[in-house]
Amino acid sequence: MTDYKDGVVDTHQGSWLAGRDGPAAMIMPARPKVGDVSRTENAPGTAFEEVTVAAVGQTISGPGGSIRGALVVSELHTDGTAEDKIFGPGYGEFSTGSPTGDLEQASLAVPTDARPGPPPAQLTTLSTSVRDAFDTAGANDWAGAAAASRSLQKAWDAYQSNVPELLQKQMSRDIDALARAVAAHNPQAAHQAALRVAQNDLDLRLRYQPVVKTDLVRLRLWARQLLVDAADRNPGAVVGDVATLELIRDRVRHTLHPATATRLDTQLRDLGDAAYNKDVAATAKATPALLATLAAT
Repeated sequence: MTDYKDGVVDTHQGSWLAGRDGPAAMIMPARPKVGDVSRTENAPGTAFEEVTVAAVGQTISGPGGSIRGALVVSELHTDGTAEDKIFGPGYGEFSTGSPTGDLEQASLAVPTDARPGPPPAQLTTLSTSVRDAFDTAGANDWAGAAAASRSLQKAWDAYQSNVPELLQKQMSRDIDALARAVAAHNPQAAHQAALRVAQNDLDLRLRYQPVVKTDLVRLRLWARQLLVDAADRNPGAVVGDVATLELIRDRVRHTLHPATATRLDTQLRDLGDAAYNKDVAATAKATPALLATLAAT
């Protein structure tokens, strides 16, 4: 386990190796019953979590409607505190925490929430409009950026009723931020907001297209995010961007031509060296080559 702070590795506290630091752990029994107890982390003095099954066969509200067969557990932590967790069929860990405190909740699951057919026309318009907003803001074409922002809002207004609540709130917030940045003629803020909207758009497209196809596009978006954060001279964000690129690369590398995969590995290694040394200028200089490689995938 690795915890990051400002994009840089902060601590590995809580990490442990089964068989060396403690016995193997178990998330839950294969056929859980109320009262069953398991330890998801079991390294005394390093990490400890104990889960007690509180309810089975529950029906909960999910992204696409009701989810039957959910499991509710109470998780006991090392410090003696406890919190409820919900596991849903097709989702795994669905929700943990509380809306009044720290809350982690699934927005979509693939293939559970997959839908047949191609992406709807509104999503296609949304994708085109956010790309136009990004490009025109970068060229200081604020009339063009404003037109793209209006087109984006119109497509979203027509589509958002089909979107899970958590993603709906997130997309609405980011589209509003983009409109404000365009109105203020702020290219940096416009680029940041446009990239967030584009990432949200990819989340929605996961329902209609293969994960690998989505991840290849996501790689290109994160490379653009890297350029934006480097231009903003934000070394912490730059490190985080490179780490994210590496993780996505690991998911799709097997689909790439061997020569492309090797070139991508080399470019990300060089970017990582520059980023971890806080050499933002070198990172920015190397990123266009990465974008060229990704454009060919």
